[in-house]
Amino acid sequence: MNMDVARTVFAGLPARYDRLAFLLSFGQDRRWRRAVVDQVAAVAPARVLDVATGPAGIALATAGRTGADVIGVDLNEPMLRAGVVQVRRSGRDGQVRLVVARAEELPFAGGVFDAVTFSYLLRYVDDPADTVAEMARCLRPGGILASLEFHVPPNPAWRVSWWLYTRCALPLLGALTGGRAWLRVGRFLGPSISAHYRRHPVDDHVAAWHAAGLSDVGVRLMSLGGGLVMWGRKDPTATGPRP
Repeated sequence: MNMDVARTVFAGLPARYDRLAFLLSFGQDRRWRRAVVDQVAAVAPARVLDVATGPAGIALATAGRTGADVIGVDLNEPMLRAGVVQVRRSGRDGQVRLVVARAEELPFAGGVFDAVTFSYLLRYVDDPADTVAEMARCLRPGGILASLEFHVPPNPAWRVSWWLYTRCALPLLGALTGGRAWLRVGRFLGPSISAHYRRHPVDDHVAAWHAAGLSDVGVRLMSLGGGLVMWGRKDPTATGPRP
């Protein structure tokens, strides 16, 4: 799984991307985003980086909640163009800036952001741990990293319901609401989420955050385990970026 897959699968969908998040999260995606922004707001940031920003949903929510200057980055240019439209509609052109960039090679100096957020990213990178370390590199000492990802419900009964929904209902809903392209995405997402956590259990994610120099790492399962919010603080004694 890599970013090329993400670009291919989601090509042509940016204008309706938020609908996909709504469907896959059972309508809970806005609540999940608020949980991420809650963590960021706790450090009263002046500068925030939002990685895999897509159409800038979390970037705009962060800007509105905290008043921070926000840079959103994404590899998918059509997604970013949809984000530009959203930023202009919100009247936050001077506060939110969108840039094409890879999460694995961020074009920023170390330690320049008070907070870094990312969402629905780690399934699409070759090395999740290295990607987390790269995002942590951009944090100032004491800064916060916060993330949102889809997850597989741990309760067996809910996991069966989730499996049926993602393998059967989601592709059908996608086809009915967006045609062939949405059918393709609906078929892709459920298996990709399951496969990711078979390779990288949550404990591995927590270990990667610690290895990246983050402490007080928190994990919160949302909506019966369909969503995963994580956060951690960069070691306040850090003196510079990771090599």
